[in-house]
Amino acid sequence: MPPSRPEGKLFASERFLPEATPDVLVMAKGARLDPPRPLARRLASGFPLAALAASSSLTDAQPPGSMGGTYAGNAVSCAAAVATQRGARLRAALGEVAARRGEGVVRDVRGHGCMLGLELAASQPAGTAKRACAARGLLLLNCSVYETLRFIPPLTVAPAEVDEACEVFDAALAEVVA
Repeated sequence: MPPSRPEGKLFASERFLPEATPDVLVMAKGARLDPPRPLARRLASGFPLAALAASSSLTDAQPPGSMGGTYAGNAVSCAAAVATQRGARLRAALGEVAARRGEGVVRDVRGHGCMLGLELAASQPAGTAKRACAARGLLLLNCSVYETLRFIPPLTVAPAEVDEACEVFDAALAEVVA
Protein backbone atom coordinates (compact mmCIF):
# COMPACT_ATOMS: atom_id res chain seq x y z
CA MET A 1 0.00 0.00 0.00
CA PRO A 2 1.44 3.39 -0.90
CA PRO A 3 2.56 5.33 2.15
CA SER A 4 0.72 8.51 1.11
CA ARG A 5 -2.72 7.13 2.00
CA PRO A 6 -4.15 8.60 5.20
CA GLU A 7 -4.76 6.16 8.05
CA GLY A 8 -3.56 3.23 5.89
CA LYS A 9 -6.67 3.34 3.69
CA LEU A 10 -6.43 2.82 -0.06
CA PHE A 11 -10.07 3.59 -0.93
CA ALA A 12 -12.28 6.51 0.10
CA SER A 13 -15.04 4.07 1.04
CA GLU A 14 -12.76 2.59 3.72
CA ARG A 15 -12.24 6.02 5.21
CA PHE A 16 -15.67 7.61 4.89
CA LEU A 17 -18.00 4.56 4.99
CA PRO A 18 -16.04 1.88 6.86
CA GLU A 19 -19.22 -0.10 7.63
CA ALA A 20 -20.14 -0.38 3.91
CA THR A 21 -19.04 -3.11 1.50
CA PRO A 22 -19.05 -1.62 -2.02
CA ASP A 23 -20.29 -3.73 -4.92
CA VAL A 24 -17.95 -1.88 -7.31
CA LEU A 25 -14.67 0.03 -6.90
CA VAL A 26 -13.40 1.97 -9.91
CA MET A 27 -9.89 3.39 -10.16
CA ALA A 28 -8.49 5.30 -13.15
CA LYS A 29 -6.36 8.18 -14.31
CA GLY A 30 -7.57 11.40 -12.76
CA ALA A 31 -9.50 9.79 -9.91
CA ARG A 32 -9.11 11.92 -6.83
CA LEU A 33 -9.80 10.28 -3.51
CA ASP A 34 -7.56 12.42 -1.35
CA PRO A 35 -6.33 15.58 -3.15
CA PRO A 36 -3.87 16.60 -4.36
CA ARG A 37 -2.67 13.18 -5.63
CA PRO A 38 -4.70 11.03 -8.04
CA LEU A 39 -5.13 7.38 -7.06
CA ALA A 40 -3.92 6.22 -10.49
CA ARG A 41 -0.59 7.91 -9.84
CA ARG A 42 -0.26 6.03 -6.57
CA LEU A 43 -1.12 2.79 -8.35
CA ALA A 44 1.41 3.09 -11.20
CA SER A 45 3.59 6.15 -10.51
CA GLY A 46 1.96 8.21 -13.25
CA PHE A 47 1.54 5.53 -15.93
CA PRO A 48 -2.04 5.25 -17.25
CA LEU A 49 -3.80 2.48 -15.39
CA ALA A 50 -7.43 1.73 -14.69
CA ALA A 51 -8.91 -1.00 -12.58
CA LEU A 52 -12.34 -2.21 -11.62
CA ALA A 53 -13.01 -4.42 -8.63
CA ALA A 54 -16.48 -5.85 -8.23
CA SER A 55 -18.31 -8.42 -6.16
CA SER A 56 -18.70 -11.88 -7.64
CA SER A 57 -22.49 -11.37 -7.77
CA LEU A 58 -21.83 -8.75 -10.47
CA THR A 59 -18.84 -10.24 -12.28
CA ASP A 60 -20.31 -13.75 -12.56
CA ALA A 61 -23.18 -12.28 -14.62
CA GLN A 62 -20.77 -10.75 -17.17
CA PRO A 63 -19.92 -12.70 -20.34
CA PRO A 64 -16.15 -13.33 -20.71
CA GLY A 65 -14.42 -10.51 -22.57
CA SER A 66 -17.25 -8.03 -22.09
CA MET A 67 -15.26 -5.73 -19.82
CA GLY A 68 -12.44 -3.68 -21.29
CA GLY A 69 -11.24 -0.19 -21.94
CA THR A 70 -8.58 1.98 -23.49
CA TYR A 71 -6.09 1.08 -20.75
CA ALA A 72 -6.69 -2.67 -21.00
CA GLY A 73 -3.68 -4.93 -21.35
CA ASN A 74 -0.98 -2.26 -21.05
CA ALA A 75 1.94 -4.35 -19.84
CA VAL A 76 4.13 -1.33 -19.10
CA SER A 77 1.49 0.24 -16.84
CA CYS A 78 0.96 -3.07 -15.05
CA ALA A 79 4.72 -3.41 -14.52
CA ALA A 80 4.78 0.18 -13.22
CA ALA A 81 2.02 -0.67 -10.75
CA VAL A 82 3.97 -3.68 -9.46
CA ALA A 83 7.13 -1.55 -9.17
CA THR A 84 5.18 1.16 -7.35
CA GLN A 85 3.92 -1.34 -4.79
CA ARG A 86 7.41 -2.77 -4.34
CA GLY A 87 8.74 0.76 -4.01
CA ALA A 88 6.16 1.41 -1.30
CA ARG A 89 7.52 -1.58 0.61
CA LEU A 90 11.10 -0.35 0.15
CA ARG A 91 10.16 3.19 1.23
CA ALA A 92 8.41 1.87 4.34
CA ALA A 93 11.39 -0.33 5.25
CA LEU A 94 13.84 2.55 4.74
CA GLY A 95 11.53 4.74 6.82
CA GLU A 96 11.82 2.21 9.65
CA VAL A 97 15.62 2.33 9.38
CA ALA A 98 15.47 6.15 9.46
CA ALA A 99 13.23 6.10 12.54
CA ARG A 100 15.57 3.68 14.35
CA ARG A 101 18.68 5.72 13.54
CA GLY A 102 17.11 9.14 14.20
CA GLU A 103 17.40 12.54 12.55
CA GLY A 104 21.02 12.88 13.59
CA VAL A 105 21.87 10.06 11.18
CA VAL A 106 19.13 9.99 8.50
CA ARG A 107 17.67 13.29 7.26
CA ASP A 108 15.22 12.11 4.57
CA VAL A 109 13.87 9.24 2.49
CA ARG A 110 12.53 10.41 -0.88
CA GLY A 111 11.71 9.29 -4.40
CA HIS A 112 9.03 7.35 -6.30
CA GLY A 113 8.42 3.70 -6.99
CA CYS A 114 11.63 1.67 -6.90
CA MET A 115 13.90 4.71 -7.27
CA LEU A 116 14.53 6.06 -3.79
CA GLY A 117 17.16 8.15 -2.08
CA LEU A 118 18.11 8.14 1.58
CA GLU A 119 19.84 11.31 2.71
CA LEU A 120 22.23 11.02 5.62
CA ALA A 121 23.03 13.88 7.97
CA ALA A 122 25.98 15.99 6.83
CA SER A 123 28.13 14.44 9.57
CA GLN A 124 27.56 10.94 8.09
CA PRO A 125 29.43 10.56 4.77
CA ALA A 126 27.43 8.56 2.23
CA GLY A 127 30.62 7.12 0.76
CA THR A 128 31.52 5.49 4.08
CA ALA A 129 28.06 3.94 4.38
CA LYS A 130 28.21 2.82 0.74
CA ARG A 131 31.51 1.00 1.33
CA ALA A 132 30.17 -0.66 4.49
CA CYS A 133 27.16 -1.88 2.49
CA ALA A 134 29.37 -3.15 -0.35
CA ALA A 135 31.43 -5.15 2.17
CA ARG A 136 28.15 -6.90 3.07
CA GLY A 137 27.13 -7.50 -0.55
CA LEU A 138 24.69 -4.59 -0.95
CA LEU A 139 25.64 -2.31 -3.83
CA LEU A 140 24.40 1.28 -3.59
CA LEU A 141 25.29 4.50 -5.39
CA ASN A 142 25.78 7.85 -3.76
CA CYS A 143 24.33 10.84 -5.57
CA SER A 144 23.37 14.49 -5.17
CA VAL A 145 25.29 17.30 -3.58
CA TYR A 146 23.97 15.99 -0.26
CA GLU A 147 25.04 12.79 1.50
CA THR A 148 22.47 10.68 -0.34
CA LEU A 149 22.44 6.98 -1.21
CA ARG A 150 20.35 5.68 -4.12
CA PHE A 151 18.29 2.54 -3.76
CA ILE A 152 17.28 1.32 -7.23
CA PRO A 153 16.50 -2.40 -7.08
CA PRO A 154 15.56 -4.30 -10.23
CA LEU A 155 11.85 -4.35 -11.04
CA THR A 156 11.92 -8.10 -10.35
CA VAL A 157 12.96 -7.59 -6.71
CA ALA A 158 11.08 -9.85 -4.30
CA PRO A 159 9.66 -8.54 -1.02
CA ALA A 160 12.07 -10.77 0.92
CA GLU A 161 14.99 -9.21 -0.98
CA VAL A 162 13.78 -5.72 -0.05
CA ASP A 163 13.67 -6.77 3.59
CA GLU A 164 17.13 -8.34 3.40
CA ALA A 165 18.63 -5.26 1.74
CA CYS A 166 17.22 -2.99 4.44
CA GLU A 167 18.54 -5.28 7.19
CA VAL A 168 22.00 -5.19 5.58
CA PHE A 169 21.80 -1.41 5.20
CA ASP A 170 20.71 -0.95 8.82
CA ALA A 171 23.60 -3.11 10.07
CA ALA A 172 26.10 -1.23 7.89
CA LEU A 173 24.75 2.11 9.08
CA ALA A 174 24.98 0.98 12.71
CA GLU A 175 28.66 0.15 12.15
CA VAL A 176 29.40 3.47 10.44
CA VAL A 177 27.79 5.67 13.09
CA ALA A 178 29.15 3.66 16.06
